[in-house]
Formats: sequence, C-alpha cells, structure tokens
Amino acid sequence: MENESSNVSRAGEIKNLANEAFKAHKYGLAIDLYTQAIELNSQNAVYWANRSFAHAKLEEYGSAIQDATKAIEVDPKYSKGYYRRGAAYLAMGKFKEALKDFQQVKRICPNDADATKKLKECEKAVMKLKFEEAISVPESERHSVADSIDYHTINVEPKYSGARIEGDVVTLDFVKKMMEDFKNQKCLHKRYAFQIVLQMREMLRALPSLIDVNVPDGSLLTVCGDVHGQFYDLINIFELNGLPSEGNPYLFNGDFVDRGSFSVEVILTLFAFKCMCPSAIYLARGNHESKSMNKIYGFEGEVRSKLSETFVELFAEVFCYLPLAHVINQKVFVVHGGLFSVDGVKLSDIRALDRFCEPPEEGLMCELLWSDPQPYQGRGPSKRGVGLSFGGDVTKRFLEDNNLDLVVRSHEVKDEGYEIEHDGKLITVFSAPNYCDQMGNKGAFIRFEAPDLKPNIITFSAVPHPDVKPMAYANNFLRMFQ
Repeated sequence: MENESSNVSRAGEIKNLANEAFKAHKYGLAIDLYTQAIELNSQNAVYWANRSFAHAKLEEYGSAIQDATKAIEVDPKYSKGYYRRGAAYLAMGKFKEALKDFQQVKRICPNDADATKKLKECEKAVMKLKFEEAISVPESERHSVADSIDYHTINVEPKYSGARIEGDVVTLDFVKKMMEDFKNQKCLHKRYAFQIVLQMREMLRALPSLIDVNVPDGSLLTVCGDVHGQFYDLINIFELNGLPSEGNPYLFNGDFVDRGSFSVEVILTLFAFKCMCPSAIYLARGNHESKSMNKIYGFEGEVRSKLSETFVELFAEVFCYLPLAHVINQKVFVVHGGLFSVDGVKLSDIRALDRFCEPPEEGLMCELLWSDPQPYQGRGPSKRGVGLSFGGDVTKRFLEDNNLDLVVRSHEVKDEGYEIEHDGKLITVFSAPNYCDQMGNKGAFIRFEAPDLKPNIITFSAVPHPDVKPMAYANNFLRMFQ
C-alpha cells in the first residue's frame, strides 16, 4: 500500500516536469515524461489527456485519439478527455466524430461558455460538410476549372507596378522581381498567377507518377523537405544555396503549403521556377497538397483572401497532377511520407499509380504521402491515424528489392532539421525552421553530388518574417485549439 502511495506521489512529480517541458514546446520530452507518470499511475485521466495534447502538438493525431480515449475509459465524466479527442478528430478533418465528443463535453459542462462556442462552430462545420456532399458533382461529370479561364483576356490595370510576364515565357528576371514583391508583401496580379498555374498544370499532367532524376557526374542536386508556407525561410534557402537553375537544381519533397501564412507566395515561387526551367526544380506531392488538408490548415482561406475562389479549385486540381516520388540516378528514393504496408512493392508499381485524384485513405498512394519510420522492426499503426509506421527491416527489404541505396523522406519536424535512421538507410529532411513559430527546430536541406551521391546535410535557422501568425487563414474552428 505504501509503495502504491509513493508511486502515485512520484507520478504527480513527473507530471509536473512534463507540464514544464510542454510549456517550453519540448513536446517529445513531455510525452516521455507523461509516459513515465502513466507507468506509475495509469488510473489518472489527466496524465492520458495531457499526453494526448502533446501528441496533437506533434501532429500525431492517431496517438492523441488513443490517449484521449484512454482518459475517457479511466474517467467517463472527465470532460477534457472528450475535448482532447474531439480536437484531434477535428485536426484530421473528421468533423462528425468531433461533433459527438463536443456534444458530450456540453452534457458534462452545460454552463461552460467555451464548450458551447466550440460546439456551435463544430455544428456549423458539419452542416457545411453535409451541404457540400449534397451539391457535389460525381467525378465522371466534373469539368476542369481550367477550361473556363483565358488569362490573356484579363486586364492588367495601368497602376499595377508589380512583376509582369512579357508574352508566354516566364523569365528569371520576372521570378526575381516577383520574389522581391512578395518579400515586401505585395501581391502578384491574377493574370500572371493564372498564367503560372495553368502552365504548371500542362507540364505536370504530362509527367509520370515516379520521376527519374539524372544528375551528371560532378553535378549537384539539393533536396528540401516541408516548407509549409514559410516563404521567408524559402528565400533564405535560396540565399544560402543559390537560386534554382539548370546547373543548381532542387527537389522540393512536398508540403509546400498550409500552416505558414505565406503559402501562396511559396507555391507561386516554386511553380514559377518550374515554368522558367523545368529541369531547375522538381516538385513532389505531400499529404498537404490535398483538398481536405487545405480546407483545415489555411491554404484554402489564404488563396481565397489573396487570389480568388477560382484559384482554390485550380490549385486543388493541379495538386492532383504532382508526381508522387523521385529516384535520383537509380540509387536514392525520395518520397514525402514513406514506405508500405506490404513487402514486394516495386518502382514499377509506383510508376503505374493513377495519381490524378485526392489521396485515398489507404493503399500505396496514401502510404507514400503519410507513412513514418519507427525505431523498431516490422510495421505498426500510424501515430497520425493515417498510413503506418515502418521499421528498418522494411526499409532494407524495399531498397534491396529495387536495387537502391537510400530512402529520403520528409513529413516530420526534427529538432536539427533532419534525422538519420534505419542503419543510415533512411534520412528525414524538414525545411521549415521554427515550425509554426513555436517548435524551435532548425531546418535542413541535403546536397547530393554525383556520382557517389553521398548526402551532405546543411542546417539553418529561421529568419524573421512579417507579423502574420501561422494559421492566420486556417479553419476558424481549428484556430481555437492552437
């Protein structure tokens, strides 16, 4: 009995340390400490709910839901358990499940004004979803929004002093002027924005789902991870490593948009470089190049604010044309998320994927965009609630099956901007430093020089940006939980 009492007391002390780590944005450490507290006293719902919140901060919404569910099992009247689970469901775009949990919070705390407000917002989101489902047109009957756009007929007002494309060719001078305008928080004229995005549409449609990148001996390719709308950090990468060109090519590995509030500037810059010189920049799809994510995490709202509703549809379509993976010199496999729930997947299977759709919730395309490595062997459930976790043995077999040397992927914040795992056979690279203005992480990019393609990893810190908070354009409801 005395031992049990001492465990309870020690668990409380560790929970306090975990709370301090959480306040310092050290969410991984907070999770480890809450885990220790739970091991000493698993019957305290607060520990489970707190760990759920820390998982949510790391975008591990699957784990957040599991922990919140455990808090509810321990104490069915603990409102914060339902609250945390509802918030995690919401972050995954599962509005109907979230609604049930917020209704339960309201039952337990009928006079809680905050719970009432969130419930109303959630009800609105579910109603909107039902309305959108009701008016949606079947895939087979849909027309491309691009068919209704002729950018040549859009008038450019004489007072417009920003970057201009003369004729049909995007030049380096134009891209430089556009980036300078963006730095000064000026908008690009819709005519030129349409021209860039429509040119990208034609270019991407013609590409296969898996791109072979050839880097000649003595030449370099720079691979960047998630940028997430952090335009000023993107500019910093170019200042550190040179602008994209045929002689200085880049591969951006997905998640160009969302979270950061300069996503329009990021995507137009990357697209403009691709229009200027297709071999200067390669772009892969990330899990955030999708309608469901863009609706929640800010890109859709930002596009509406800075461009127009038509652009929302146009970007959604063009994102479906982005390739899913790249192979550098038949040796390095580069993908946003990770590997697969089954063995024996060949590069030819990826090449054969019909990618022209919103990402499905399971299967190879989903796993390419969503999966994460795990430190132990085999496969496990995803901490995100989508895709899976895969071990070093899975990585090794995939590389052997396809005669490859290395997997490079992104998709996860890393304190140093990168992490090397799976006996050196897998590298995560993340290029959004001080992610969401609060994680304190560095960014990184990897330079590969042919023929040996030895990864040379360069890290960098965040640079200042104008006072526009991350998620400034995000779903109103989600911002309540940040």
